[in-house]
Amino acid sequence: MMAAPIESLLNEICESEDPIEELKSLRTAVLATPVSGLRQAVSGARLEIIFGLLNTNDKEQIEVCVEILSRVLQALEPVQLSQNYKTALQSGLNHPNDSVKLLALTQMGRVAGHTDGVTQMQNSAQILRDVIQCISVERIAVAKEAIAALSKLSNTKAGLDVLFHSDLLNKLKDVMLTSDIIRYRVYELIVEVSRVSPVSLGYCANSGLISQMLEELTGDDVLVRATAIEMVTNLAQSQHGRQYLAQQGIMDKISNMIIAAESDPFSSLYLPGLVKFFGSLAIMDSPQQVCEKYPVFLEVVFSMAMNLDPTLTPVALDTLGVLGNTVEGKQVLQKTGEKFTSVLKRISKVVADGATELRVRCLEALAHLLTLPVEQQTDDLLLLTESWFNCLSSQPMLMIRNISTQPFPELYCCALRIFTAIGCQPWAQQLMMDTPGFVEWLMDRSVGTGKEAKDCKFEVVGALLSSSSAREIFGGHNYLKLKTYLNEGPYYVNAVSSVITEGAD
Repeated sequence: MMAAPIESLLNEICESEDPIEELKSLRTAVLATPVSGLRQAVSGARLEIIFGLLNTNDKEQIEVCVEILSRVLQALEPVQLSQNYKTALQSGLNHPNDSVKLLALTQMGRVAGHTDGVTQMQNSAQILRDVIQCISVERIAVAKEAIAALSKLSNTKAGLDVLFHSDLLNKLKDVMLTSDIIRYRVYELIVEVSRVSPVSLGYCANSGLISQMLEELTGDDVLVRATAIEMVTNLAQSQHGRQYLAQQGIMDKISNMIIAAESDPFSSLYLPGLVKFFGSLAIMDSPQQVCEKYPVFLEVVFSMAMNLDPTLTPVALDTLGVLGNTVEGKQVLQKTGEKFTSVLKRISKVVADGATELRVRCLEALAHLLTLPVEQQTDDLLLLTESWFNCLSSQPMLMIRNISTQPFPELYCCALRIFTAIGCQPWAQQLMMDTPGFVEWLMDRSVGTGKEAKDCKFEVVGALLSSSSAREIFGGHNYLKLKTYLNEGPYYVNAVSSVITEGAD
């Protein structure tokens, strides 16, 4: 139905010397037409008109043309794009306006992600050079789109051959010379490609760019070093990536960097990255193996947690939370004995009187550490979480509940998440039952009135009822009230209390 108006508007645009109003009308028509309808509505020759109108300094005209083309090009198959609009898209890659570059790169990404499109791009070396050049554009969104397009191209062997077995590799290396920032954008591309498969990693390794990146781990510039660590951590997200790094001795190198960091006054700039690397490694492989093979990792995490440095402590808390969220991680931490107990006591002190932001991080870490789903519960592990909870204070239940009464919504919800973490564990249910007024407070819907607060409270009740011990510990009457609360949902409002409130107004 919209084909005729679109055709008519294109004719008007052709004949107009200042077509901005006609372009706006076309934009409205195009946006109102389903993508499927646009396939019939716009012919190839006609689109060249809109591409041609991008050659102007008028920013408004460019913006409208980009919106029209973004919509219309969606309707075309990737192969159609590469066959019919190769020249127009290449001009877009070299356009001075970033939004036009983004348009062209997005469409090139569609072509690169299509098997037949890759074949087309193999014969378009200059276009690929222009895509690579876009990595060096100042605006990060343009560079990201270029990286994404090249990553898609590398998902096939043909694409890998094009990128790494031609002069395009030299083009990548030339672009890297622009600046530190651009060099790391190319590393980002290399890491993205490497993560896809062992084969793609092989191409990247043979290019020499991975070894160049790894050498920067121990460079003189600490900011460059910090960025290199982040890249290496991303490379370690795949199993073949971790194997490669192990073969290159990178785990040992990073362990030694942690040891050397103690005497480096600038270590706070890169030490968090080193810790995140091993934390990530521990979760993906085995907490026990990583902590046993690289004992300095856990030592420095404990030290960072104890020293209350605003830069280092949050990373230590997050790492402890991630480790302690797994059964194996809990056992590793427990084996350290008094060292970890001291950390728990320090965390408890911060929870009681630290800065709000750090208190939140501490409570989040505790929630992870104390989590023990029903299917993971054994007598030993229940004793472990109970002993950790009792380390926090002489009256840990009251301590956590008191935090939830303070006028900080983020603290309220974090405190409730600890109750959710322990809610399905029999020892915690018994503590709740033995704490005067706890069950009544939990089911009082007038406490904690925001959406997030209601959701958090609802999750606590859900955790309690997920355990088969709840009925016996809380007794039939309380158990029924908890079930009713759960069935009513988090946002239930008592009709009687609502009427009383309205009457009072």
